[in-house]
Order: sequence, then C-alpha cells, then structure tokens
Amino acid sequence: MNLSEIVNQGKLVSDHFIIELLSKRLEVGESKGELGFILDGFPRTIRQAEILEGVTNIDLVINLKLREEALLAKCLGRRTCSQCGGNYNVACIDIKADNEKPAMYMPPLLPPSHCASKLVTRTDDTEEVIKERLRVYNEKSRPVEEFYRKRGKLLEFDLPGGIPESWTKLLQLLNLDDHEDKRSAAA
Repeated sequence: MNLSEIVNQGKLVSDHFIIELLSKRLEVGESKGELGFILDGFPRTIRQAEILEGVTNIDLVINLKLREEALLAKCLGRRTCSQCGGNYNVACIDIKADNEKPAMYMPPLLPPSHCASKLVTRTDDTEEVIKERLRVYNEKSRPVEEFYRKRGKLLEFDLPGGIPESWTKLLQLLNLDDHEDKRSAAA
C-alpha cells in the first residue's frame, strides 16, 4: 500500500515510514544548504519524538495553542471548493473576554464568488469526530509537550486570533520581527 492509499483510507502512517521520508527530505535540504525546517503535526507520540532525536537535532518546538471552542468552530467551518480544490473557512470566531482569557476574533476565510456555490464539507468534520480527534490528541500528544518541556525546547504560543495577529506576535516572540520579508519565513 502506498502513502496516498494509506492517507486516503484514514489510516495512520507507520513511524518507520514517516521517519524514512523525513530523513531523506532532511538530507536533500542539507545538501541544498537549508539551515532549518518546520514540522507541522509531527511528532505526535513520545516514540516518534525519541526516534526524531536520533535522526536530527531539534532546537525548538513551538506549540501553537488555540482555545478548544475556537478550534472546534474552525474545524466545523472548513470547506473545500469541489471544482478548484481551494480551502476556505466559513466560521467567524468572536469570543468575548472573560476573567481568565482575552477576547478572540478570527474572521472567516471566504471563497471567491465563483467557488461559493461549490463548497463541500469533509465527511469527517462533525462535532463528534472532531471531539474524538481532540481526545486522542490530548491522550497521545500532550506527553510529547512534556517530553520537549523537560528538555527546555518547548515554546508555548497561545494564538491571539487569526493569521495577521498571530504571525506578527509569533515573529516578535522569536525575535524575528525585524525580518525584511516576513512572509518568506512562513513558507
């Protein structure tokens, strides 16, 4: 079974396969003079984190944290254009401040007019499925946070809102806010 078949069936890719792909990609990057890399959603387990440490040196792990109510709304608002494949989000997150947390506003990422009537929702983007994903995340991935926290490599970053607010504040936190082309660091 190839990678696309595994993913399309909603199955998990083996740790060995992921590390093999990652190792090859890191070798290519190093040969091209790349100085670093960003992994999104990996490692997800302690075992993956331990294997990863044997493959490369991890300087920093940034945990982008989003309030669960906002995350749930964003997942339920995901849409894809059935014609062009564009990704959009119809959720408008407007959470009022309370004693513990500041207000949060994330506008929807609406499609252009020619895609609006062609939007589809993933079949697994239901509240029940998303809550189960969050439960599994908390069970499997929270220990990974502690793994890197103990090594002094974890930076927790509470997302303050949408991309414009969050990106600027993250760059400031990383002392990269004076970077001439701030967009290039996001690629």
